[in-house]
Amino acid sequence: MEVINKFLTALKRVAIVMLVLTAAAMLVVVVNGAIHFPYDVDAPLTHQEPEAAQKYYTQAYKIPAIESQAKSQYETEYIHVAEAAAKLFQIEEQVTAFVKEFNLSERPVLEIGSGRGYLQDIAQNYTGLDISPSVANFYHKKFVLGSATAMPFADDSFAGVWSIWVFEHVPNPEQAFYEARRVARDKGLLFLLPAWNCSSWAAEGYAVRPYSDFGLAGKLIKASIPLRSSPIFGAITHVPIRIVRTYVARYGPTRLRYRRLSPNYEKYWVPDSDAVNSIDSHEAMLWFLSRGDECLNCEDMSVFLPMTSMPLIFRVHKSAG
Repeated sequence: MEVINKFLTALKRVAIVMLVLTAAAMLVVVVNGAIHFPYDVDAPLTHQEPEAAQKYYTQAYKIPAIESQAKSQYETEYIHVAEAAAKLFQIEEQVTAFVKEFNLSERPVLEIGSGRGYLQDIAQNYTGLDISPSVANFYHKKFVLGSATAMPFADDSFAGVWSIWVFEHVPNPEQAFYEARRVARDKGLLFLLPAWNCSSWAAEGYAVRPYSDFGLAGKLIKASIPLRSSPIFGAITHVPIRIVRTYVARYGPTRLRYRRLSPNYEKYWVPDSDAVNSIDSHEAMLWFLSRGDECLNCEDMSVFLPMTSMPLIFRVHKSAG
């Protein structure tokens, strides 16, 4: 009997320890989710915000006045990094496949945030839209100067719309989603590839600068990056939020929730140093689905891991939304 009592006592202690550990783990998940919850939504902008963005991208895409002149800092950093990333992620191949699969080659298509227009020959009836007037000379197809949040096109203008690494740079991304949907035709196709889940530490280049560049707080931020970039941390952070947001989306069109970031318009340390927001792909998916649109590749998404380089492809259903 004494042996049995000792065994039961030990079993109770193990059970108590397990309950305490489980409670602690749940508390960590809840607190981490609360800290990283996307509290921000679109808000009125100051006059300086869109003005600063336009000035930055105008400078970023400028051509040196004389070819033999040394290229500007923007030329050597911003353009070089963008071109290298486009090759790495096979952007031209992805968009070409999208145009071919949905028979968009001869139908009117729009690229939002078209930059220098390196995708303009993928479709015949192409229009590029960008806020930078300095890119106009790169186009032999239609180019329109304008903002993603107030596009100068009539409703239902395009059979297909795509946008690559743009919405993370738009101060009011939900308005840009509205606009993309507005200018697309009913049953039109959207190919959207922002840089999902941009990091808050990109602006100051914590990942690439040495520890000696930072004070104590900066050193702690830099030391935390391997953990905060890990798949496990990403799952702990995103899954609870996605569950809550999925539940909310059942009751009608959702607001787009995201985290605002402070862009660095002085030094382009790494890709998305100039990002103004961080959007989760799952949140973007819910925004369109809750308006009756159809996601054509969402089955490829994992609820457990944040995405960084996978597009979302939607078929717009305006009568439903």
